[in-house]
Amino acid sequence: MSSPPELVVAEGSGGPCASCGAANCKFKCSGCFKAWYCSEDHRAGDYENHKKLCDKPYKILKNEEFGRYVVANRDLEPGEELWSETAFVVGPKAFSYPLCLGCYSPWPPTGLESTERPLCSKCGWPVCGPDCELLPCHKDYECQVFAASGEKFNVIAAIDDDTVNASPQLDCVSPLRLLIASEKDPIRWMTEVKDMEAHNLKRSQQLEWKRSQVNIVEYLRSRCKLDRFSEDELHTACGILEINSHEVRSPSGYSAKALYPITAMMNHSCVSNTTHSISPDNYRICVRTTTKVQRGSELYGSYTHSLLPTILRREQLRESKYFDCACRRCSDPTELGTHMSSLKCNKCDNGVILSLDSLDPESTWKCTHCPFTTGGQAIRRVLSIIQAEVDDVEQATCNDGGTAIEARESLIKKYRSVLHPQHAFNMILMYSLNQLYGRCEGYEFDDLPDVVLEHKVDICRSLLRALDVIEPGYSRFRGMTLYELHAPLLVLAKNLFHTGTIDEASLKSKMIEAAEILKEAARILMLEYPNTVERQIGEVAVQSLGELEASIKNT
Repeated sequence: MSSPPELVVAEGSGGPCASCGAANCKFKCSGCFKAWYCSEDHRAGDYENHKKLCDKPYKILKNEEFGRYVVANRDLEPGEELWSETAFVVGPKAFSYPLCLGCYSPWPPTGLESTERPLCSKCGWPVCGPDCELLPCHKDYECQVFAASGEKFNVIAAIDDDTVNASPQLDCVSPLRLLIASEKDPIRWMTEVKDMEAHNLKRSQQLEWKRSQVNIVEYLRSRCKLDRFSEDELHTACGILEINSHEVRSPSGYSAKALYPITAMMNHSCVSNTTHSISPDNYRICVRTTTKVQRGSELYGSYTHSLLPTILRREQLRESKYFDCACRRCSDPTELGTHMSSLKCNKCDNGVILSLDSLDPESTWKCTHCPFTTGGQAIRRVLSIIQAEVDDVEQATCNDGGTAIEARESLIKKYRSVLHPQHAFNMILMYSLNQLYGRCEGYEFDDLPDVVLEHKVDICRSLLRALDVIEPGYSRFRGMTLYELHAPLLVLAKNLFHTGTIDEASLKSKMIEAAEILKEAARILMLEYPNTVERQIGEVAVQSLGELEASIKNT
């Protein structure tokens, strides 16, 4: 170790300083994420001692098949912090709605007169006002290019009802920011970003390439007079962002995209052994293990939603990341025994229809109990119909009252004879139902009869059966589901006790079970960044756990 790793500001309460022993330090070594310090001076004074112990939890390797990839540098426990990094660039997503180029809030801002259209005084592009105009992400990047060229934002086209949410003029902002960032931070660009996969050859065969050629390449080079970046450099910037960026949420909750170079080096698996949390305050990402990982084992991230059937996951990865996933989950027609792609056979009583080759979308599907078979295209047509209905009902929220619950329950019932009970579409609907029961008007916890509480428990346990396989360990989904499970278990136990169905000893046993579930939920969710929904629920879980443990002692 030639020079000390930088110190990072850790979230939450810290540990004792490795130099002076002072409690609750705010800085942590970014090499090992184990040593705490009061200040840079104390870290410098302790460096000779610490460098013998500083053991980075990961290392980056390279081979011909995958390029760069990441492995564990030592045995790792669940929840261990692997690395934390700032985004190389943050910017609007492709096909973006009109938004502020400083804070990513919808533009024009709400609360203004209908004729007010705030624009940057320097370049004439959309911002919320003077504060956002001065944010470095805009002021030091595209603002200078647009101001120098005199190219203004087309307000009339942007707010035209016919454009719905698409503002093509904004397509150029993120690729432009990426290339300007390469000039501002050439060392990080050369060591971390430049060699990222852009898949220019594959992308050049897609319609999106033509859109980028017009809206980004020709627009920047001609209209904005930006000839210092070649066409190839601009297309490569588009590809790097398309293939490697993460969706992030701004402090006000709006969506953007960010590029995290180290995180992007992880290969994909549909059963990953890491998770990440992104701070909405500064877009810093923190990557942690979700399970135990042995030294030398590869660290995987996930580039797709885990609650999707294999056909849709592989299709999404092929279209957005340009590779065919052949991970152990995709390779198994039963999805590792979860049956998240399985269908029911209506030709016999207990048959399950599985693909004979889940890596081939054209493969024959066959019943496990009778001779029935069908083709891959027929399966895809059925899934497309159901997926459209799932997407439709998933738009309903608690603001829609009980109809949000009833629509989902009706859809599960509608396809009960088609989908396996653990099918991914059922899991998606159940996950939403789990959040809605106890919160929607007419379905608040105090109003739920025991039969509905038991139904919520069943939903939680069904979800956990799948999540324990596809998102094992310290994943957000598991943490949230465990949190949702503890409450109905506790209410049911108290109801049984008050009706005399169980005695005090049984009540205490059930309370202890709920406390253990709540403890694991809190342990997982408290790893999230402050100001995230999951962390806030984690803090509620910690408080509730204290109250529950006190009640157990008094029972």
